[in-house]
Amino acid sequence: MLPAKEKVMAIDNPNLPELVKEIRRQLSLSQEDLARALGISFATVNRWENGVVKPSKLAKAQLDNFCARMTRQGKLKLTGLPVRGRTHTGGDN
Repeated sequence: MLPAKEKVMAIDNPNLPELVKEIRRQLSLSQEDLARALGISFATVNRWENGVVKPSKLAKAQLDNFCARMTRQGKLKLTGLPVRGRTHTGGDN
């Protein structure tokens, strides 16, 4: 389990479509690339981005772990995005 300060996002937040788009933008990934990295279908990522469905518990965990890994590697910075009703600024809020 990751320390709280490394848990950089909350997948159940209402801004999921923007969050997924920002993750893909920062990592220069297509929807297909992100789906492959998470072990899910392209259609699932597409539905997340269009706000049609929310991730299952398993998919949330996969996305959280993927983002935490990319953040630790310095490839992803999810600062300034709403996280659980507040703005995450990269600190220990």
